[in-house]
Amino acid sequence: MDPGSDEFLPPPECPVFEPTWAEFRDPLGYIAKIRPIAEKSGICKIRPPTDWQPPFAVEVDNFRFTPRIQRLNELEAQTRVKLNYLDQIAKFWEIQGSSLKIPNVERRILDLYSLSKIVMEEGGYEAICKDRRWARVAQRLNYPPGKNIGSLLRSHYERIIYPYEMFQSGANLVVFSCSQQCNTHPFDNEEKDKEYKPHSIPFRQSVQPSKFSSYSRRAKRLQPDPEPTEEDIEKNPELKKLQIYGAGPKMMGLGLMARDKTLRKKDKEGVICPRTVLMKEERREDGKRMSPLPREDLNHSGEPCTKMTMQLRRNHSSAQFMVPTELVEKEFWRLVSSIEEDVTVEYGADIHSKEFGSGFPVSSSKGSLSPEEEEYATSGWNLNVMPVLDQSVLCHINADISGMKVPWLYVGMVFSAFCWHIEDHWSYSINYLHWGEPKTWYGVPSLAAEQLEEVMKKLTPELFDSQPDLLHQLVTLMNPNTLMSHGVPVVRTNQCAGEFVITFPRAYHSGFNQGYNFAEAVNFCTADWLPAGRQCIEHYRRLRRYCVFSHEELICKMAAFPEKLDLNLAVAVHKEMFIMVQEERRLRKALLEKGVTEAEREAFELLPDDERQCMKCKTTCFLSALACYDCPDGLVCLSHINDLCKCSSSRQYLRYRYTLDELPAMLHKLKIRAESFDTWANKVRVALEVEDGRKRSFEELRALESEARERRFPNSDLLQRLRNCLNEAEACASQVLGLVSGQEARIETPQLTLPELRVLLEQMGNLPCAMHQIGDVKDVLEQVEAYQIEAREALASLPLSVALLRSLLEKGQQLGVEVPEAHQLQQQVEQARWLDEVKQALAPSAQRGSLVIMQGLLVTGAKIASSPSVDKARAELQELLTIAERWEEKAHFCLEARQKHPPATLEAIIREAENIPVYLPNIQALKDALAKAHAWIADVDEIQNGDHYPCLDDLEGLVAVGRDLPVGLEELRQLELQVLTAHSWREKASKTFLKKNSCYTLLEVLCPCADAGSDTSKRSRWIEKELGLYRSDTELLGLSAQDLRDPGSVIVAFKEGEQKEKEGILQLRRMNSTKPSPLASSTTAASAASICVCGQVPVGVGALQCDLCQDWFHGQCVSVPRLLSSLRPTSTSSPLLAWWEWDTKFLCPLCMRSRRPRLETILALLVALQRLPVRLPEGEALQCLTERAIVWQGRARQVLASEDVTALLGQLADLRHQLQDKPRLEKSPTYPSAPACEPHKEGCGKDMPKQVPGLLLNVGSMTNHEKVASVQGSDLEVLSSLLPQLTGPVLNLPEATRAPLEELMLEGDLLEVTLDENHSIWQLLQAAQPPDIERIRTLLELEKPEHKGNRTRGRDLEKRKRRQLKIDLSRKSKDLVQEELQSKKTRNSEIKPQGSQEEEFEEETDSENIFLTSIEHSPNLKGNKNSFQQNGSGSAASLSSLTPLLHHPYPQ
Repeated sequence: MDPGSDEFLPPPECPVFEPTWAEFRDPLGYIAKIRPIAEKSGICKIRPPTDWQPPFAVEVDNFRFTPRIQRLNELEAQTRVKLNYLDQIAKFWEIQGSSLKIPNVERRILDLYSLSKIVMEEGGYEAICKDRRWARVAQRLNYPPGKNIGSLLRSHYERIIYPYEMFQSGANLVVFSCSQQCNTHPFDNEEKDKEYKPHSIPFRQSVQPSKFSSYSRRAKRLQPDPEPTEEDIEKNPELKKLQIYGAGPKMMGLGLMARDKTLRKKDKEGVICPRTVLMKEERREDGKRMSPLPREDLNHSGEPCTKMTMQLRRNHSSAQFMVPTELVEKEFWRLVSSIEEDVTVEYGADIHSKEFGSGFPVSSSKGSLSPEEEEYATSGWNLNVMPVLDQSVLCHINADISGMKVPWLYVGMVFSAFCWHIEDHWSYSINYLHWGEPKTWYGVPSLAAEQLEEVMKKLTPELFDSQPDLLHQLVTLMNPNTLMSHGVPVVRTNQCAGEFVITFPRAYHSGFNQGYNFAEAVNFCTADWLPAGRQCIEHYRRLRRYCVFSHEELICKMAAFPEKLDLNLAVAVHKEMFIMVQEERRLRKALLEKGVTEAEREAFELLPDDERQCMKCKTTCFLSALACYDCPDGLVCLSHINDLCKCSSSRQYLRYRYTLDELPAMLHKLKIRAESFDTWANKVRVALEVEDGRKRSFEELRALESEARERRFPNSDLLQRLRNCLNEAEACASQVLGLVSGQEARIETPQLTLPELRVLLEQMGNLPCAMHQIGDVKDVLEQVEAYQIEAREALASLPLSVALLRSLLEKGQQLGVEVPEAHQLQQQVEQARWLDEVKQALAPSAQRGSLVIMQGLLVTGAKIASSPSVDKARAELQELLTIAERWEEKAHFCLEARQKHPPATLEAIIREAENIPVYLPNIQALKDALAKAHAWIADVDEIQNGDHYPCLDDLEGLVAVGRDLPVGLEELRQLELQVLTAHSWREKASKTFLKKNSCYTLLEVLCPCADAGSDTSKRSRWIEKELGLYRSDTELLGLSAQDLRDPGSVIVAFKEGEQKEKEGILQLRRMNSTKPSPLASSTTAASAASICVCGQVPVGVGALQCDLCQDWFHGQCVSVPRLLSSLRPTSTSSPLLAWWEWDTKFLCPLCMRSRRPRLETILALLVALQRLPVRLPEGEALQCLTERAIVWQGRARQVLASEDVTALLGQLADLRHQLQDKPRLEKSPTYPSAPACEPHKEGCGKDMPKQVPGLLLNVGSMTNHEKVASVQGSDLEVLSSLLPQLTGPVLNLPEATRAPLEELMLEGDLLEVTLDENHSIWQLLQAAQPPDIERIRTLLELEKPEHKGNRTRGRDLEKRKRRQLKIDLSRKSKDLVQEELQSKKTRNSEIKPQGSQEEEFEEETDSENIFLTSIEHSPNLKGNKNSFQQNGSGSAASLSSLTPLLHHPYPQ
């Protein structure tokens, strides 16, 4: 670049190729294909197909290497010259006792080297001062004019450069001393000057790789004399004083480099290089992560770098890996050209893959590869495989040349670079970037290689004077812009991960890495390289550079086995061998003329390279060499026979590998191999051109093609023509075979048209090979022409019969050729066939076709050729389809419409649609629906006219079927109303019998529990009900669904169930009586112990025993009697002591399954049941239950009216009178209050006592909840205190009387009905035994928590009622007015709504219940216990009058 120019302009891009998979399979063939284009640029880039993604095979855990240290500004040639010049000046001023400080001019550091060079070019210091041309010097240094820069430059030159140049020339400084110059500053810019530190470039760059490296290339590099070590410098005072060493001339005691002791000191302001380079995990396209090398695998130098080392990455920390490549490229060349910025990077270059492993999979005996790895291990693009491919020259070299045959690995970091160079022996190179950041390349084509060398020598002669082979040392860069400005063509490219870069022979290339990456490279040589390889050897001979291998040996080795060579390679080797033999003849002739006559055969390939190298030019000898008997340590090639030694020619002798007779023989074999293609090509040309007038047979042409394949002839136009001819002949033979073979083969082969047949005949005649099938083709053509004539005659005499037309058509099909007349015949056959199908479909006697068939006929008719008869049939068919579709739509509307039509309407539609000769699915569906409707009506009539009312299940089934029918049915509405009324009755009965959230169904409650004897089954059934595991109602009495329809079967099964229930409960009582009592202290959870409904064993206080089944339960788990609610104090008695009247009777939830309504309520349900025109299983069961209850009631009244029992009742009455005569305690506690009496308690109204004045003083102002809460708390205390005073039994009940009473009590407890007689019998039995103190105490304990909650709930409820009271008062008047208006509307309504019958039924039922309930609670209608004697028979008679209704089926 020009001085002062700091803007880098990227060179043009190199060619980029993207091969297809077919091209990619032949690597060297594809490279040869693109060579004419890519070679003009020197380098090119290849992007493999996207699916080609080799796995990364390096074992990163074991990967260790030592990187090279690169200082960027020392790599660039011109910058290195400037640094060397600055080192010399710095050393000069150091000797003078001062340090060099480089000034800044116009905000950039002054280029002292360019200033000195321009002053020299302008005539020197004195001449410029004399002519006052310092302004011109400033202009050439690209400083702006008009700022007196020239005077400033003169001052700096006089102060810094001029004393050094005078010292170099040996002149004395007369005018002023050095010390004065050093301290004189015409412009005060000392603060701007920067102190310069020497670089010692030659000393570092002279360090060579180890001689003992086992993987260095075969050729030994020129080893310079050993450099002085640190110890030598310390021992030598002169060296220590000057510290000058390294390659290059020593000028006047000033070396090219001075060692800087401060280099190893850490700059306090500098940024220390990180221990690792930037690492990044790359993600491949297949989603797998590429693991970067571990951080500890990089052994970095501890030397510091300046702030600019990682500055670029830091400036883009927000997107660390998204820095544009153009920005990195400009920054690289800026740093390379910078004098003041020393940036150090590290580069893992030339790492031997044989030791560390290749990045590609490699087949080896150590371990097996997966199928995917095996594919990439054998790929030609694998860099381990490419150098040894058959078309490659290097496969004929036995030794593994590292870097050429064995790949090298490269681990790069940002700014690490590879300098301008060409490959050894000017070979090809290929580089693959496995992963990481891009690698930037620069390339120069081979035609400009010498031009590049001349430009670099011209611009930096100081470097090349001391090192003529500088470009071969890979340590020199030069800015591409500088080369381009001198006419050197340069191209560039960015190689991304997964891409190849190829360099061509003698193409200079260089570049740098954009960041952390991993690459692999290797050399390869093709046939076209051989001339370049020979020229390279001559070039090396002139430079006296070592060879990597012997070019002559390679040529001779390939010539020894010509049959193994690729044809192109054989031709190229023959040319090279011919030139080499001619040159060898000339050289040996010159040796003979010199007088050397002695000769000795030598197997040079067995000697090490260093023992057969020319002493003069360092070329590795193979064909021949000149040696001396007296000087056995050396030899020379025949080009330098005068440089061996000064001995006599007679003492010298020729060492040769082949005689001059053997070389032509080898050349002849090559010629045969190379010319075999020409011989073969002549044969093929004569055969294809039919030059001798004789057509070859197909077998002869096939033999020529086989010969080309066996002898591995290259692909050529001639070979392609031969293959095309063979393929064409095979295609013709195949077509002919299809024509003349049987009919089965012709079906599989597409038929030929008549023009194609004529073309086939012409094509077979034009083929260069004789085809014996041509006669068969001519015969077929004659048959086709005869058939054409016959078909034309038949078409002209239409109409013909279908059979005749088909016979002609079949005859044409047997020809295997499409004839135009056959197409016309086919049309006629199709028309006739279609008309027959239409005629048959519309015939009156034929079965009706569906719409799909008719539509198919219409579609088929649209495809056949038009004719008058076809058009007429199509029109008729279309009209028929239109009418049919219209009726289908009408039927569909009737089927899907919400408003169902009556049967008469549907019958009319069906009758009209019967006239259409098409099968209509919707009409048929409508017909089926109408038939089902008639059958449904018949079923309804049969049920309605039967002997009994229909069952609810049957009616529900009919309603479900009738609703699904798309027909309007008048009977359906009546059935729905009957079903609705039955459901309403069942719901009313369920509310009467079933408890809230009951787990039983109504039918279960009404029927006797037949399995009551099994405690386990009974309890499991109850748990199943609780969990929702409900069994069918039909299983209750052991009857099927059909049996339930027979009233007689239901009654018989009910009677049997009663007996089973009684027997079962007796068995259960006996079993439960044997269980230990939970109240006993010794009770344990034994297997025979009682189990509560919660699943636990009831133990201790709080357990209650069921009076019916005798089983024990937790009081908290079941509903227990409320003791306080049962106490009914009177004005004449002290009820607290009449303990036998206390309600302590407990029935468990397994025994008491329902609410047990009173008999009067059940009778009201039976009256409503008689009005239902439907039979229900629950109705049958309710009748049986009522009959059972009435029978039991009659028996109970009869027993209670007996003399013994009447006497006992009289004793109880006397005892009650005695309690009434006892004086009342004045300060006795309040009596228990009497809340609303339950239906089964008697004497509620007449026994209400006069309250103690202190008890109900403020009762009037209290709410019900407050009354209960205030009174019950003291009642519990009173009852608890009275328990010790209770005594009994109070009656002596004989066993003859007790037994029937207990039996009646048992049967009454089994009834799900509440009867007063049951309560009376229970009181008698209670009075005849001691009071159950434990049960009373347990009931009181269970009742305490409830009373505590009542108090709190009472207060909260009262507050809410007060708030609601104000709102209710405002609405009350409105509600009364609306109710009055509504009642008037109802009375005046003449037409009842649809559900009026159901509402009427519910109102009647409710009124009856109210009437019966009022009877229960009226004291005037209820007598005392003595009334059983007088009214027992009357009541029994009145109830017995209902018995016939219970056994009679529902009247019709």
